[in-house]
Amino acid sequence: MRQWLPRILIVIVIGLAAVSLRFTLFRPEAVSVKVAVVERASVESTITNSKAGTIRARRRARLSAEVGGRVVSITRREGEAVKQGEVLLRLNDATPRAQLTLARASQRSADAARTEACVARDRARRELERKRNLAERDIVSADLLDALESAHQAAAASCAAVSAERDKAEAAIAAVEADLAKFVIRAPFDGVIAEVTAEVGEWITPSPPLLTAPAVLDIIDPTSIYVSAPMDEVDSGTIHPGQTAKITVDSHSGSVFPGTVKRVAPYVIDLEAQNRTVEIEVEFDDSEFATTLLPGTSADVEVVLETHEDVLRIPTSALLEGERVLVPEGGKLQERAVEIGLRNWDYAEIDSGLGEGERVVTSLDRIDVTAGARFEIENTTDHP
Repeated sequence: MRQWLPRILIVIVIGLAAVSLRFTLFRPEAVSVKVAVVERASVESTITNSKAGTIRARRRARLSAEVGGRVVSITRREGEAVKQGEVLLRLNDATPRAQLTLARASQRSADAARTEACVARDRARRELERKRNLAERDIVSADLLDALESAHQAAAASCAAVSAERDKAEAAIAAVEADLAKFVIRAPFDGVIAEVTAEVGEWITPSPPLLTAPAVLDIIDPTSIYVSAPMDEVDSGTIHPGQTAKITVDSHSGSVFPGTVKRVAPYVIDLEAQNRTVEIEVEFDDSEFATTLLPGTSADVEVVLETHEDVLRIPTSALLEGERVLVPEGGKLQERAVEIGLRNWDYAEIDSGLGEGERVVTSLDRIDVTAGARFEIENTTDHP
C-alpha cells in the first residue's frame, strides 16, 4: 500500500488538474446571442403575393393622333399637370381650315338663296290669295287661278330645295369641324404628362388597321394609383374586397403603408412554366402619398386575414422547427416546446410554453447557438 499510495495520489492530482483545466483553460467560450422578450400585443394571420406586385394607374392613356400630319406645337411637357380637355399637341391643319372656310362660304350663299326663294314663295302665296278673292266674284278666270296656284307651288318647292341645300352646307361645316378636331390631341382627363415622344416639326402617322402606332403622349392620373399583386391560387378563396392590407414599396425601403383590397380578379392566370395566380388590386389608404409613386415601381402586398389582440407573441425568427424555442436560463441555452397560434413573417402567437417577460433567442442563424451552449446576451429587445 505504501508503494501504491504515491501513485494513487499522483493520479488524483492529475485528474483534478484535468477537471480544473476543463472548466478553466479549455472551457468552451460562451456564444453571443440576441434575445427578445415575450410581450403582449396583436398578431395577424397574413398572406403575401407569390411574386412582386406593381404600382399601376387605373387611368393611364397613351395618346396617338387620328390623322397624319406635321407637329406645329406641343403645349405641355413631361411632369406638367393638365386639365381634362386641354390642348396638348397640334398638327398642321391648314388644309381642313381652308375647307372649313369654303364650307362656311357655301353656307352663306345657301342662306342668301334660301332667303330669295322663300321671299318669292311668300309673294306667290299672297298673289294667289288675292286672285282667289276675285275669282269668287267671277272677276278672274279659272285658268289664271290655276296658273297662280302652280306658280305658288313651284316657289314653295324652290324654297324647300334651297333650304335643303343650306342644311347640306351646315352639315358640311360640321363634318369639316369634326375632321379639324382630329388635328388636335386633348387631355382625356386631369393628370400628369408622363412622356412626350414627338417634337415640333416631326411628322406623325395614325395607326394602320389592326395595328397600334407608338403613343405620342402618355398621360397618367396620379389620383388613380393602386397596387396590382399576383396571389397564389390556393389563397384566392380567402381574399375578398374590403380586407386590410400592408404595402411595401421598393422605392421606400423600410416603410409599411396601410391599404385596402379593392378587387379580386374573377379568374386565375395560367401561364406556362409559372404558378397559377389570381390578381388582386390594393389601394393605399393615404391617397395623397399614393400620388407621389411612379407607375411601374415594384411593390409587395400582405393581406391581413385575421387578427388576435392582446396575446403573447415572439418574433417568428425565434422559432425552431417543430414549434420549439431556445430560452437562456441557468447559464445555458435551454430548448423548450411551445404551442403556436396565429403567425406571420414577423411575429408568432404563443398559446402555451412561455410566459410574459421571458426571453427567447432570436439569433438562430449562428451555427454555435444550440441547446446546452453557454451564452452571453448581446442585446435584449423589449419590443420585437
